[in-house]
Amino acid sequence: MTRLPVPPWASVLLVGLLAVIALSGELSGWTLAAALLVPVAGAVSLGPYPTVALWICAVASVTVALSMTDSVPVWSSALCASLFVISLLAGRRAPKVAPALGACAAGVALDVVFGVALGEVWGVGVLLLGLTVALPWMLGRSTYQQAELVTVTAERARLQERARIAHDMHDTLGHELSLLALRAGALEMAPDLDERHREAAAKLRESAGLATERLAEVLTLLRDGGPAPLLPAGSVEALVERAAGAGLPVSLEWHGVRHLPPPTSELAHRVVQEALTNAAKHAPGEPVRVRLATSDDTTVVTVVNPLPHRVRRGTGAGSGLPTLREHVPQHGGTFQAGPRGREFEVVATLPHAEQS
Repeated sequence: MTRLPVPPWASVLLVGLLAVIALSGELSGWTLAAALLVPVAGAVSLGPYPTVALWICAVASVTVALSMTDSVPVWSSALCASLFVISLLAGRRAPKVAPALGACAAGVALDVVFGVALGEVWGVGVLLLGLTVALPWMLGRSTYQQAELVTVTAERARLQERARIAHDMHDTLGHELSLLALRAGALEMAPDLDERHREAAAKLRESAGLATERLAEVLTLLRDGGPAPLLPAGSVEALVERAAGAGLPVSLEWHGVRHLPPPTSELAHRVVQEALTNAAKHAPGEPVRVRLATSDDTTVVTVVNPLPHRVRRGTGAGSGLPTLREHVPQHGGTFQAGPRGREFEVVATLPHAEQS
C-alpha cells in the first residue's frame, strides 16, 4: 500500500499549527504570509520532492532563530513545531544520508552568514536546526528502516514457507506419483492382460505422468527460496519394500548397525528416496541396488542402477538430486551423483551428528 506523503494525523496537526500562527497577532503582511507559506510549501513538496521539503525546513529554522533574540514568540514555536513534523515525514520518505547532510550543512552556513552580517550569536540557529530538522529527520529515518525490516522479514518468512511447501510436495507427492506410474507401467507390460485393460493401464500411466508434470509446474512457482529443512521420514527398509511392491526391481544391502541418529536416518531416507525416484523415471525396469555401510561415525549410502540402452526423459521437476547436493553438505556430508561406466551411481557420505 502506498504511503501518503502527509498522513491524516500530520495534516490535522499542521492545520492547527497554521491556525496558531495566523491567530497569534504577532505577525502581519508579508511576514505572516511567509510564516504560513513555509509549512505549506514543505508539506506539498513531501510527495514528489521530500529532499526539497527538508531544505525548506533547514532554511526556515535558521531564519526563525533571528526572531528569538530576547524572547520566544508564540508564532515561532508553532512554526518550529510544523518544521519538526515536516522533517519527520521527510525522514520517512527520503532516508538517504547525503541529501540530509547537505540540507543541514546549508542551514549551518546560512546561520553563520546571518551571524556575521547582523552581528548576532549564530549558535541559536544551529541549535534550532538540530532540534527541528536534524533530530526529527533521524527519527523519521529510523521509522522507515524499522518498517523496511519488518517487510523484509515477512517476505523472507513467506519465501521460506513456500520453499518448505515445495519440498514437502516433492518429497511426498512426487515420489508417490513416480511409483504410481511405475506400477501402471508394470501392469501395462503384463503378458496375460487383455487389450482393453492394457489400454486402461497405459492411460493410467499417462495420467500419472501428466499429474507429475502439473506438480512440477506448481513446484517451479513455489520453489524460489533456499533448501527446506528435512522432514521426518520412515525407515529405509520400508521405503525399499514399497518400491519393490510397486514393481521396481530393487535390492537392499546393509552392513553395520541399522539404528542411526535421527538426522542421519532422515537424510539417508531422503537420499534413497530420490535415487529410487530417479531410477524409476530414467531407467524403468532396470535393477537397482541400494547399499548402506555404517561405521562408528558415518554412514555411506550407495544406490546404483544400469544406464538404459535408450535415454528416456522422465517426468517431473528434475530437482531432487540437485537439492540433495545442497542438503547433504549443509549437514556435514558429501554427495555425488552421475554416470560411472555403464551405471548411474549415487553416493552420499553422512556423518552421525546427534540431533540437538
